[in-house]
Amino acid sequence: MDFDIAFLFSTFIKLVEAVPMTLALFACSVSLGALFALGITYCRVSGGLLLSGFARAYVFVFRGSPLLIQMFLIYYGLGQFPAVRHSLFWPVLRDPFSCAVLALALCTAGYQAEIMRGGLQAVPAREIEAGRAAGMSGLLLFRRIIAPIAIRQALPAYSTEIILMVKSTALASLVTVWEVTGTAQRLISQTYRTMEVFLVATLIYLLINFIIVRLMALVEYRLSPHLRERPVTASHGGHQGEVHG
Repeated sequence: MDFDIAFLFSTFIKLVEAVPMTLALFACSVSLGALFALGITYCRVSGGLLLSGFARAYVFVFRGSPLLIQMFLIYYGLGQFPAVRHSLFWPVLRDPFSCAVLALALCTAGYQAEIMRGGLQAVPAREIEAGRAAGMSGLLLFRRIIAPIAIRQALPAYSTEIILMVKSTALASLVTVWEVTGTAQRLISQTYRTMEVFLVATLIYLLINFIIVRLMALVEYRLSPHLRERPVTASHGGHQGEVHG
């Protein structure tokens, strides 16, 4: 197949123009999903039977059903109920962008909640006991000991979820949100050049994910100073480590 460089470049420019929409979907859904996940995680670890049961059911539903179906139910399904159309939420639920963000946020909240719960469970009990023995209050104990350790433990899995969310924004095109994938599909319908357009779209997603991976690696590096290799320093005499025959 002969690739037209001029066409690839023009396609790249057109798809780059849709990147802000993709990033907006990603940022809004991940942020809102994190807020939902905090509440679900609290319900899960609270110990209450009712709250824990609700959290378990939420995680089961949103992790066990396809995101595509969830998005269709929110965008196309809720509008079929007159009570929804006459409610205060209708201006939000009739907007494709808002529905896409809501669907993505509800889905990722189930995954993020389990990641957060795993991070909390990975905090060693001896660290918590040491903090209490030092006289730390509950809030100070969480801020100085529990949260830093839990975040470090959860960060690798959370990074994977973040990358998956970037790719999941492509489903928003199915509810008429014209992000990178939606714009690519429109270009294909106009030019009938599927291979070239999708190759450029793939390149854009790879660039976005590469930047996110590097940022997450930087965060992990900053949060784990104690895991970095320390340089071996010589003794004052400068002879430590020498081999004497």
